[in-house]
Amino acid sequence: MAEENEKVLIICEKPDAAMRVAKALDEKEGPIKRQIKGVPYYEARRDGRRLVIVPALGHLYTVAPKIKDREVYPVFDFYWLPKHVAERGSKHTKTWIEVISRLSKEADSFILATDYDIEGATLGYTILKYACGGKEGEAKRMKFSTLTVNELRESYRNLQSHIEFPLVEAGVCRHFVDAIYGINLSRAMTIAAKKYSGKYSTLSTGRVQGPTLNFLVAREKEINSFVPIPYWKVTAKVRISGSIYIAQYEKTSIENLSEAERIVKECENSQGTVVNVEVRSIRQSPPKPFDLGTLQTEAYGIFKYTPQRTLNIAERLYLQALISYPRTASQKLPPSINYREILKSLGRSSKYERLSNLLLSKERLVPNEGKRQDPAHPAIYPTGNLPEKTLSEPERRLWDLIVRRFMAVFGDDAVKQSMKVTLDINGYRFHLRGRRIIEEGWMKFYRPYTRTEEVLLPSITEGDKVEVIEIIREDKFTNPPPRHNPSSLLKKMEEVEIGTKATRAEIIETLYKRGYIVDERIKVTDLGFDVINVLMKYCPTVISVDFTRDLERSMEAIQNGNEKMQNVIDKAVNHLRPVLETFKKREKEIGQALSEAIRKARFQDRYVGTCPTCKTGSLMILYSKRTGKRFLGCTNYFRGLCKTSYPLPQKGTIKPARKNCKLCGWPLILVKARGKRPWNLCFNPNCPSKTERSS
Repeated sequence: MAEENEKVLIICEKPDAAMRVAKALDEKEGPIKRQIKGVPYYEARRDGRRLVIVPALGHLYTVAPKIKDREVYPVFDFYWLPKHVAERGSKHTKTWIEVISRLSKEADSFILATDYDIEGATLGYTILKYACGGKEGEAKRMKFSTLTVNELRESYRNLQSHIEFPLVEAGVCRHFVDAIYGINLSRAMTIAAKKYSGKYSTLSTGRVQGPTLNFLVAREKEINSFVPIPYWKVTAKVRISGSIYIAQYEKTSIENLSEAERIVKECENSQGTVVNVEVRSIRQSPPKPFDLGTLQTEAYGIFKYTPQRTLNIAERLYLQALISYPRTASQKLPPSINYREILKSLGRSSKYERLSNLLLSKERLVPNEGKRQDPAHPAIYPTGNLPEKTLSEPERRLWDLIVRRFMAVFGDDAVKQSMKVTLDINGYRFHLRGRRIIEEGWMKFYRPYTRTEEVLLPSITEGDKVEVIEIIREDKFTNPPPRHNPSSLLKKMEEVEIGTKATRAEIIETLYKRGYIVDERIKVTDLGFDVINVLMKYCPTVISVDFTRDLERSMEAIQNGNEKMQNVIDKAVNHLRPVLETFKKREKEIGQALSEAIRKARFQDRYVGTCPTCKTGSLMILYSKRTGKRFLGCTNYFRGLCKTSYPLPQKGTIKPARKNCKLCGWPLILVKARGKRPWNLCFNPNCPSKTERSS
């Protein structure tokens, strides 16, 4: 039993979470919010105990090499240290560590209330160990999947006796292995390029980043080497009951032009006869509950949100207690979350009232679950809470998607009818296909996110005659494999088991930031190609999917208690050491290759197009030595041949848009300013678009 006035320090992951924990646990008139040096914390009382709830700001500690000199590699001796010591731009975390350390000195006991996953456990462990003076062994643990009042109180009543050490060990191992790989390889590449060119440029790769970029390079090579093969399609335009339909020839791909021409010739001016009508009913089960990967895929398909953006929005919804913890791999919804109570609560919104009542009228609520499980958290689901404040448009959309998906998993099977009509036109077979929904089932709950289009055919029976209006031959070419988009790349990473549900989206974003890839339909830049070519030539094992996947499985084994952290770290070091030795021996030629890649990349970042005045120079983004302002100038200026220049916006970032103005044909500049949507600038002073605006 707790001693009267025992002071308990509760450590949360973020300020919003700390506020919700404090409000849920305080049994008086509300927690008191206080501040030390701008760091917020809360005081509350419960069961005679004085609770002090303080947030972190995510990770306050990081892994770094003991050798501080950035010009040295390989380095294999790493340790934890405060983030503000290791990373520029993290100075503010020093104050948070100082405040948590000060509050810990006054505490009698400790509770960890960070997110219940590898990262939450790891960041909590480091705070307890380093900021709180070695309290990781005595701290108790709150485990929750939502920030609702009831679940937080239940979690506090049923404290776990200690923090989850196998999870911590797996998390610490991941941080060490990722740092060993990322810092050594990135440092080796950066140093090699700098030694050769004398100029500093940040280059990076890592345990997961390298194989992921290699997927994209392999796809790019497939596309570039693809040779289109001609083929032909034949269709028949027919009239049935006064309406026009298109029937497909039974061979969807005809490889011989003469065959296609023969079919067209022999079917022209003929009448069609219905020789077969096949009607089938198909039952379609409800969708599975969302895990993080399927939520990211669905949000990309519907809203075009990148995986990282979806995760960021989902985390905001979680901190507002609107959804459960999003970083989950589970497709299970346990009855303990109380389906009916959630639906009743959602039904308080007029938007969901009718749908909620439909489900509540069912005798039993049984979700259509998937196979994936996560020992820490269930699938993503709405808590039943309604927004306390107006949601942003992206938040509203994603929350609505999650609510409707949750409802849909309890729906009945949808029943669809497919109809295949076979027409005989002068001895050749053509097919008409129709589909319609007979019973909506779960689909009524998931609208407008169902993507089923009905194609209705008229009543038709065998022996009916059909008017053939036209026989059409289409000349086609086979297509190269499609480019990855952020969603399909994330699915590829899932399939080959590299990265984690929490890190995959971030790795994709890093590839964009480094300039290795561009565009939504992902293209690999010359720099991305060159980096992979260098790694493939000099150290191919670091872009190996097999070794990366093996390490992932080893870290999962740590989490399950079947492997030791030091064994996995030793395996990573032993794999990397000879790679770096080879790298050092060939540092000059590697540096030359990387320097050339960087030079080309910098040129491409500044090259806008051919000068529209002299037609021989290149328009480049340049900076004035006198004023420091940027402008567009022709490279022939330096030869005394052309004085063409154009002003540019001085705020925000700019880069070539790689496309031309539709009105005047001049190349465009992409401008990104903080707080504004990116926009394309045509710098042609005589462009019709400028005339239209001024008139």
